[in-house]
Amino acid sequence: MPRSNAKTHRSHRGSREAGRRELISRSLQSAQHCLEAEDFGTAYAHYLLVLNLAPELKAAVKETFQFTLFKWAEELDSLGRIQDLFNCYEQALELYPDDEVICNSMGEHLFRMGFRDEAAGYFHKAVKLNPDFADAKENFYRVANWLVERWHFIMLNDTKRNLLYLKAIENVVRSGCKSVLDIGTGTGILSLFAKKAGTPYVYACELSKTMYELACDVVAANNMGSEIKLFHLKSLDIEIPKHIPERVSLVVTETVDAGLFGEGIVESLIHAWEHLLLPPK
Repeated sequence: MPRSNAKTHRSHRGSREAGRRELISRSLQSAQHCLEAEDFGTAYAHYLLVLNLAPELKAAVKETFQFTLFKWAEELDSLGRIQDLFNCYEQALELYPDDEVICNSMGEHLFRMGFRDEAAGYFHKAVKLNPDFADAKENFYRVANWLVERWHFIMLNDTKRNLLYLKAIENVVRSGCKSVLDIGTGTGILSLFAKKAGTPYVYACELSKTMYELACDVVAANNMGSEIKLFHLKSLDIEIPKHIPERVSLVVTETVDAGLFGEGIVESLIHAWEHLLLPPK
């Protein structure tokens, strides 16, 4: 009796496997027919089914799946079905999380819709996945020009000004400063200065996702990834001890520009003075 049950179980398992293979084969054929008929939505659905049933086929159907996704996304965009478009890209990235071509395409849709910060995140990921991907690099630089004010580049290349910042931070550290909070860190230059000056604890926050990721890369490139704590947060949202263990000795910022009041920097500095900075001795 046990042998009979085992044999029956193997038979059922074999039947299920045969059924799975048949469904995969039929779905692939249907997907191809739909592509020939330019029915991209149905073809996309068939490929989703195939890839969920047979993950081992991911490499084999990758290029055709990408083509189908992009064509279907164009249709959804033209129909104004934006949420469906994003859902398709989310499904695709669950199947191919490290696909730079899909990331770049998602970024292009986001950029056209005005979501520039989010688009930059996908372009940045695509470049990190493949540093030689020319389209993604061009897209990232293009969106960066939208997100980063021109004066910021001038400021970064102002050697005299940067040396003054560095000397000022060094003077404060020599006088006993033990911790620094850099509000609106941008590329992370002031945080790097603080660490270079010998500050034991350096924290930085940046609201823009693009600039936050850029700061992470800059800090890592300077081998300080474990020494500077970066937060993708408004300074108003930083809490003690949730984010930093105690009040800091020094607050630095470069966010003072022509948008002083519009950017809420005054509110940020008041909040830092009242809640994050050690009281003067």
